[in-house]
Amino acid sequence: MSLGLEALELTDDDLDQIAGKRDQLEGKIQEHYGIERDRARRDIDDWYGNQTW
Repeated sequence: MSLGLEALELTDDDLDQIAGKRDQLEGKIQEHYGIERDRARRDIDDWYGNQTW
């Protein structure tokens, strides 16, 4: 079950802090949704796999 990461709104400060680092993104998602890091990692993988670059 995905959390709907496309609806996650990150501030400019969040994006500056993440700075392209996946572990930082996982932490922000974990913080925002109150979930475990493994769950955040799986949801990012699901989201990424659904992209049609």
